[in-house]
Amino acid sequence: MYAIVEIAGQQFKVEKDRFIYTHRLKQEEGAEVSFDRVLLVDNNGTVSVGAPTIEGASVKAKVESHLKGDKVIVFKKKRRKGYRKKQGHRQYLSKIRITDIVA
Repeated sequence: MYAIVEIAGQQFKVEKDRFIYTHRLKQEEGAEVSFDRVLLVDNNGTVSVGAPTIEGASVKAKVESHLKGDKVIVFKKKRRKGYRKKQGHRQYLSKIRITDIVA
């Protein structure tokens, strides 16, 4: 059984007892969180598609930890002008574990 759910503006394919990394959530570590914007649910071959969401469906998860993603280097250059600019960025992420899919 899996579901397509919208979390923090992004869509994820989630399954029970799987980990996903999302944009930083406001909840504390160890907190239970529920996502109601379920777009699709596949229950052993029976597919339910929402328009745009499925009424009464939700995905329950637990916030495992808050962390920072890998460093991304942004390098800008204009040739023959002497313009070079280097920036680094690390995205704040939350690691969540899917505990239940309610269809």
